[in-house]
Amino acid sequence: MEIFRIDIPQADLDDLHRRLDQTRWPDELPGLGWERGVPLGYLKELAEYWRSGYDWRAQEARLNELPQFVTDIDGARIHFAHVRSAAADATPLMLIHGWPGSIVEFLDVIGPLSQDFHLVIPSVPGHGFSGPLREAGWTDGRVARAFTELMARLGYDRYGVQGGDIGAFIAPEMGRIAPDNVVGVHVNALVTFPTDDPAPFTEREQERLALFKHFQDDLMGYMQIQGTRPQTLAYGLTDSPIGQLAWIVEKFYEWTDPAAKLPEDAVDRDRLLTNVMLYWLTNTARSSANSYYERFHDASMWAPKAPSTVPTGVAVFTTDVAIRRFAEQTNTITRWTEYERGGHFAALEAPDTFAADVRAFFVTRAFVTRA
Repeated sequence: MEIFRIDIPQADLDDLHRRLDQTRWPDELPGLGWERGVPLGYLKELAEYWRSGYDWRAQEARLNELPQFVTDIDGARIHFAHVRSAAADATPLMLIHGWPGSIVEFLDVIGPLSQDFHLVIPSVPGHGFSGPLREAGWTDGRVARAFTELMARLGYDRYGVQGGDIGAFIAPEMGRIAPDNVVGVHVNALVTFPTDDPAPFTEREQERLALFKHFQDDLMGYMQIQGTRPQTLAYGLTDSPIGQLAWIVEKFYEWTDPAAKLPEDAVDRDRLLTNVMLYWLTNTARSSANSYYERFHDASMWAPKAPSTVPTGVAVFTTDVAIRRFAEQTNTITRWTEYERGGHFAALEAPDTFAADVRAFFVTRAFVTRA
């Protein structure tokens, strides 16, 4: 295990600026807004800010305030932040980001959560400084096993896990792999898949089913491409920072709280760009997209699972599609909360609500003993 510090060569930043300056822009059909993808005018404005107003060195210094480390597990380099609480008896808690997220998602919740938890915040293999991956086979199950190994190496025998998006697949899997070690699992942005159920749906459940259908019909093109042809996609995203920016910012438009008209109305613009930078600077467009290919082609991912016995808390935000009756088929749900503010990137959009819900789940379960 080695201490890690982010130190991006100036040549990499100069190359980024050169590429932004030399962007070959497409045209667009008039008056369409976001319905066919990111609007040209919006992306040009955001790119100009990225080129002339955004300060990577300031964001790099902010990230370097976190104690960071790297270690090799199962043939891959795993990067993580490890923020110990001032309270020696604090509960260890792993926070797992999703796609297209990163450890940047958790910057605003580290302060409040570290009052009660020793925080371990890994970059998911293939993402950020845990990438690029050099071999196939990094399924969610393999990631979960690597993360349980990481907690063991840190000396944590009993700990909680929190995850959103793909983290909401990995975190429950950690509970199945190590039920004697994982005291509780908390998830947001959980995806539940409808199954045959004769019981009538409530109005709220019908709304979520409609959201799920809308996602399947209109919003999952990115998933099909990443899940089937990640290598082909990687050429464009790796060569063009504008391509990488558009690929990610579209999700921040579609998945954040619908009360926000633009992504930066929901998420701080600098945080959004720092998140994009962790994909661009680490050259992980290909390996992060490849995680979807692994997911699509992993038979165990879709095989029936016995319910996890680990107590599980679910926080449901405005754009989430989770339905409790479906979640209970594979999880032991002990807390279910629904919120009217914040969306898919809850720790970024509503850090106060997110942190309070995480803490309340573990306090309720008596995993955390301090008031």
